[in-house]
Amino acid sequence: MMGRDLDKKTVEKAYARWAPIYDAVCGPIFLTGRRAAAAAACKVGGRILEVGVGTGLSFDDYDNATEIVGIDFSEPMVAKARQRLASGRYPHVRSVLVMDAHQLAFADASFDCVVAQFVITLVSNPEGVLSECVRVVRPGGKIILVNHLYSERGPAAALERWFARHSRPLGLRPEFPFARLAGWAEAHGDAEIVERRKVQPLGMFTLVCFRRSERSAAAA
Repeated sequence: MMGRDLDKKTVEKAYARWAPIYDAVCGPIFLTGRRAAAAAACKVGGRILEVGVGTGLSFDDYDNATEIVGIDFSEPMVAKARQRLASGRYPHVRSVLVMDAHQLAFADASFDCVVAQFVITLVSNPEGVLSECVRVVRPGGKIILVNHLYSERGPAAALERWFARHSRPLGLRPEFPFARLAGWAEAHGDAEIVERRKVQPLGMFTLVCFRRSERSAAAA
């Protein structure tokens, strides 16, 4: 059985605690997934919104042909990202903002690509956040997610269900199924899944790519 979605205050408190040690603890764990998402976004190019930019670990993964705007609702995480940005090493990163992904303060079709790494399973309304991502990406643009997704059967599923009962105070949620992403895309109508693959070498994370329908431009 799927647990309830995480509430905002739980995640906010958890990531305030994570911020000082996030790079050292989570950086190596998420490295392959982070780079896979950034590489896919770089193939799209142009103006890229990174939702859940955290401490800015991904800044190194983009190139100067991109223009990055990062957002995160955790002020301590954004403060760390701004310190990183102040080094002057990332001219392709235009801004880092404190913002709630449920209510993006951008006009429709503002970006060529939206990236959300290890985010969608943690927000209080995943479908709402995905719909906001579709709104701010241009017709034909892409939304790229990387996450650990729920193992629906076997020993891994049992372990994830056990871990889920103890992980919420840490701001984690291991029991999130791919079927929920697919169900949202079908219901939304303007987003289609164009890629789904395990990120190697261990296959712990899954990359899912949506494309916003070109019909959106015709209807505008």
